[in-house]
Amino acid sequence: MLYYLSQYVLEHAGATTWGDFLSGLRVLQYITFRSAGAAVTALLLSLWLGPRVIRGLLAMDFGQQYVDRARAVAGSKVAAGRKLGVPTMGGLLIVVVIDLTALLWAQWNTLVVLTLVPLIGLAALGFYDDYAKITAQKGDGVRGRIKLLVQGAIGLFLGVYLWRWEETRTLVSDIMVPFFKNPVLTGVPLLGAGLTLLTVMGSSNAVNLTDGMDGLAIGCTLIVTLVLVVLTYVASHVEIARYLNVPHVNGAGELTVVCAGMFGAGLGFLWFNCHPAQVFMGDTGSLALGGVLGIIAVLIHQPLVLLIAGGVFVMEALSVMLQVGYFKYSRRRTGEGRRVFRRAPLHHHFEELGWAESQVVTRFYILGIFFGVLALATLKLR
Repeated sequence: MLYYLSQYVLEHAGATTWGDFLSGLRVLQYITFRSAGAAVTALLLSLWLGPRVIRGLLAMDFGQQYVDRARAVAGSKVAAGRKLGVPTMGGLLIVVVIDLTALLWAQWNTLVVLTLVPLIGLAALGFYDDYAKITAQKGDGVRGRIKLLVQGAIGLFLGVYLWRWEETRTLVSDIMVPFFKNPVLTGVPLLGAGLTLLTVMGSSNAVNLTDGMDGLAIGCTLIVTLVLVVLTYVASHVEIARYLNVPHVNGAGELTVVCAGMFGAGLGFLWFNCHPAQVFMGDTGSLALGGVLGIIAVLIHQPLVLLIAGGVFVMEALSVMLQVGYFKYSRRRTGEGRRVFRRAPLHHHFEELGWAESQVVTRFYILGIFFGVLALATLKLR
């Protein structure tokens, strides 16, 4: 909105005495300036709205009165007891701030719409899931099949939509692999659509599984978002993209603005979510943020780079898959289910080993930064 307003003012004031005075508004044409503005605006909005959202959630009795299932199984009674009554659905704060910031600072194009509409849809799914858990006062919520169905529908729609339009068709039909200059496969839309589907579903669920400790999921999301700020800007710049041998995506610069807003909103939320947490993002935030990370990676033709940048999320998801898979396999073979980890997801395994919650979160941050740097290295190592 600010960009369009500035263009309107410059167009009508250019030939008047106000022309020189208002010429500074041209700075809004630059993606870097609008990205910085989006980040600062989102941070300030989050810090201002945060206490009000928390009070509102408490007034509506949207506090988590049930013990998280993973913690109940892990027997972490002290930590679980401390978290009882803390309001959930805090992801509403993040989603609202991201949308408001994008409305203010971004130029609205197809890529922005394809990012923000699913953000709202996945947040609505997560909100319904959180509400079901709260009203039942247990950690069941929406059935996993329904979550996968909605996530899959969004991923499938994205893949089909991108394939139908000629200017975005290669985002689906060609397969890019990290550390390779050129697509390893071309003209494979079905494979590309399947990869798009898996990216959206996998990213959404992986962030959701990581959301089990104060500040863990949002902190790791911030790291991946910073990586996407760089990747989207590189993809939007013709010369830089050509120099680094990465796909140029017309209009991807506006995704840089969205990512910057997401970073600012996440920082503001972390202010209230750090240990000891005053609010949880809940599935409202984790499903939405995870899905959007996957969508943006697809839109800049780098879904497999997300596997590297989101290495912490990958580890968390794999730990659950390995735990469940091996438990079922061993029970079928020996009659007794066995475990790979003490508990899953992975952060609870280290908690069982005696690590304090703040230690787990900080060390996962360090791993997240390592994976983020490795992901950015793929830009040059080709």
